[in-house]
Amino acid sequence: MKPKFKVLIFNFLAFALLFVMFRYILHLALTIQPLYMSLIAAITASVLAPKFAVAKIEGHQRIVMKWVFIKGYKVL
Repeated sequence: MKPKFKVLIFNFLAFALLFVMFRYILHLALTIQPLYMSLIAAITASVLAPKFAVAKIEGHQRIVMKWVFIKGYKVL
């Protein structure tokens, strides 16, 4: 599997997992319309989800991750 395809899958899974989690928490905590809950969950998930990318390090394509909670990049 190519690194670019893996990065696409990782980005989607990270966003989807956080979106579902935030959507469920908002459903339990607030009584607002479902559209607004989804919008708030999507914005929050897109800000807090880790971002994966492909970088060329030492001549090889590597997957790197940047996240709000860690400093710098982490090479996977």
